[in-house]
Amino acid sequence: MSQFPTSFRHIHLELAREAGHPEGDAGHGYDIVAPLAADGRLDADEWKGHREKCRVRRFRPHEDDEIGTLLHGPGGRWFISYVDGEPAESGYRFEDEHFVPGEYVSIREDDGEVHTFRVMQVRALD
Repeated sequence: MSQFPTSFRHIHLELAREAGHPEGDAGHGYDIVAPLAADGRLDADEWKGHREKCRVRRFRPHEDDEIGTLLHGPGGRWFISYVDGEPAESGYRFEDEHFVPGEYVSIREDDGEVHTFRVMQVRALD
């Protein structure tokens, strides 16, 4: 039996095409474990009951991975925290996004810049 509720998914994001990365970058992205509703949106109600299970791994070339948590804040906004629950990065309109393969989502990273990522894979957890 899985330790995660059935709504939880592993979401794999990779950097989309942008200046400096005309082909995108498969080595720069995020792995997110979070609950999704049937339409592919983040499920805030399910998050409330299982927030300790909502994890994020940020990976970048030539850097150690950052491991953090997915936070839900005021106004329905979503954040990523790597230290002590302090928001470090923010999902741009994550509350409206559909996390389905082929879609694009944006994250304001710790450098203050907004980068676009392509949803490469969404799978159920074993």
